[in-house]
Amino acid sequence: MSSSPAEESTYERKQQIRKQAHENRKNQADKDSVSQQIVERFMGLPEYAKSQTVMFYIDVRDEVRTRHALPAALESGKRIVIPYCVDGELELFHLESMDELDIGMYKILEPKADLREVAAKRLGPSDLDLIMVPGVAFDRNGGRTGHGKGYYDKLLEHAPATTPLVALAFECQMFAEIPCESHDIYMDKVVTQDAVYEGRGR
Repeated sequence: MSSSPAEESTYERKQQIRKQAHENRKNQADKDSVSQQIVERFMGLPEYAKSQTVMFYIDVRDEVRTRHALPAALESGKRIVIPYCVDGELELFHLESMDELDIGMYKILEPKADLREVAAKRLGPSDLDLIMVPGVAFDRNGGRTGHGKGYYDKLLEHAPATTPLVALAFECQMFAEIPCESHDIYMDKVVTQDAVYEGRGR
């Protein structure tokens, strides 16, 4: 089946936005200190205070950095969950100590291989009370685009409708409008160093 001109133009616009957002993100100054501001703002949200089981992503490349906040999150008494990728799907791991992490492929910090098979460590999207979502570009309505591989879309589809989806982004990743299709999932909030944007959510 060939795609319609509308689908093609949506795809092309997304590609252009991704390219621009990658460039903007790469050029973001003071990534460490700006990331700290963003994550502090996330951890100050009422949704965070109310939640028992929180999924944190672990930053890769130029994403808003989150790993510095994991030790404090682990000490907070909350159940901290991190995703890792297996054959194009995201699996969820209950993290209890930074010692459970190892540098994996692509220099990504991941759960140690021998711990992944421990039944008590494996969780599903339905266990999550709050999901921290990475992405490449966003708009103020909570529109999001990732790398185009759909890893997070699959995970978010299976999360409870009541679980808030909160994205972290540098302000330079915010665009006037992300072209979204019917299967795209809107964020409940997008947190940057400048603001907390209220998204449409699901």
